[in-house]
Amino acid sequence: MFDGTILKDKRILAVDDEPDILEVIREEFPESSVSVAGNFEAAMNLIQKQDFDLIILDIMGVNGLELLAQARMRGMPATMLTAHAINVDSLNRSIRLGAVSFIPKDELVRLPEYIAEILEGLEQGHTHWRNLFNRLGPFFRDRLGIVWEDLESPPSPPFLY
Repeated sequence: MFDGTILKDKRILAVDDEPDILEVIREEFPESSVSVAGNFEAAMNLIQKQDFDLIILDIMGVNGLELLAQARMRGMPATMLTAHAINVDSLNRSIRLGAVSFIPKDELVRLPEYIAEILEGLEQGHTHWRNLFNRLGPFFRDRLGIVWEDLESPPSPPFLY
């Protein structure tokens, strides 16, 4: 059973070039403080001026991997949320740059559950990668032919911020 109490009062930044995705994210987290950015410049401004408990980044359209690097330099955890950039290379680049998870937009309906798991993991000092592959292994395997072992160096705990 999903327990969303960890989402209460969390500061979340969502970055995507699709306004409808940003609206869905905002609606899915009523107990959190959600800021949104629709482009790279707006996101950079928020990342440089505010602190967030988690940043949700699209890869395509907003240069999400560069924003990921910037978030990490500021010590803020980020997860990738993408539809078009789901491949072994983008997974490996996300891991190398320090993303704590990588969620397909196909799973947007379950985003609060994933974000709660990510935040709980961060409180325990680890990323969401193992949980992600435990839950979505068939998705990655069937759609992309990716299994956990295909990743260059799967992150392992502790992965502290």
